[in-house]
Amino acid sequence: MPEVDVAVVGAGAAGLSLAHRLAGPVPGLRTPSVVLVNAPPGVLRPPPRTWCYWAEGSGRFDAAVRAEWRRLRVHSRAGVPVEEDIAPLRYRMIRSDDFERLVSRDLAQSSNVRRLEATVEGVEDVPGGALVRLRQPDGHTRVLSARWVLDSRPPATLPPARTTLLQHFHGWFVRTARPAFDPAVVELMDFRTPQPAHGLSFGYVLPTAPCEALVEYTEFSRRLLTPDRYEAAVRNYADQVLCLGERKVLARETGVIPMTDAPVPRRAGASVFRVGAAGGATRPATGYTFAGLQRQTEAVADALRRGRRPLPPAAHSFRSRTMDAVLLRALDSGRADGPELFSHLFARVPMARLLRFLDGASSRYEDLCVGLRTPAGPMLRSALELPRLPRRPFPLPAPTGPASRLPSTETS
Repeated sequence: MPEVDVAVVGAGAAGLSLAHRLAGPVPGLRTPSVVLVNAPPGVLRPPPRTWCYWAEGSGRFDAAVRAEWRRLRVHSRAGVPVEEDIAPLRYRMIRSDDFERLVSRDLAQSSNVRRLEATVEGVEDVPGGALVRLRQPDGHTRVLSARWVLDSRPPATLPPARTTLLQHFHGWFVRTARPAFDPAVVELMDFRTPQPAHGLSFGYVLPTAPCEALVEYTEFSRRLLTPDRYEAAVRNYADQVLCLGERKVLARETGVIPMTDAPVPRRAGASVFRVGAAGGATRPATGYTFAGLQRQTEAVADALRRGRRPLPPAAHSFRSRTMDAVLLRALDSGRADGPELFSHLFARVPMARLLRFLDGASSRYEDLCVGLRTPAGPMLRSALELPRLPRRPFPLPAPTGPASRLPSTETS
């Protein structure tokens, strides 16, 4: 008999969310025994990072929301702003340390979920379950047997894809000497940044007070920058575009999110499944992940409580992934001008509708309305070209710093 019903590997957003959904009894359903395996402090455990998403109404993790906004703004390359109220949606920010504190508090009161600090050295299918090979902080090894394993660790390699871009970013948490931000408005995409030769770049601002904000520089491209170039890019955006003046940098965060049309496998064995970003929860065209992994973990928890096979569902529909593949190809080929395309979309499509589209919650009619606002020639040519393109491996670069936006994300 397996030692536990469920082993959840990794205590990032996906692992913590799944463990939280499995904690405690639900009337009429099973209460599985769960072990949440978290890496010891060190290179395998990421530092604090920021996750953003949009949602309507209240949610399971609202107590961890650091800030939320009703208004979003996009600046075109020429500096023309488009600003809208996204009601009934709210754009929300969660810091990973707040999220972990919330989940840890609730797990501490659970009788069916326990935490284990160890490095996972391998996961192996066996008849009737799986074995998780662990190395504990004291160096000793042990094997945990489970009926099911849900693995949320980032993959070491990406599946072959027709198109892969990297969303890479570097941000400062700043405090300015004078009021410099409107706390009611998120600067979602500000294209008044120097554009790279390949791909696109934009600024991103999450204001939490008139004198405090997260200010980021983001690129969609094939290659990463060096640490000094990221610093220079944020400094240029802060000084030349936002004109922040005197400020203090309180903290920094850096991240890399693959944006790929590769089909991401959600099954790694008869009893082993991948969940979260590792299981395709990242939206290829945006890098947002938090909302997608919540859909996955909710479905997985429900399946486990009902005694069913916990295969995570696809976080994004086939239609959404197909449209993303066309967009990625148009951007990567240079046929579509990225800043122009996104600026045009936000200027012509109501932001709430566009956000529903980006989250895969739009109807076919709404998808058509959005599609008609994209450049027809580049999109059609890219769509016709895709079936003939081979899928090739894309080597993941060595990170220049700790990942933050979960890739959504989610920011991301």
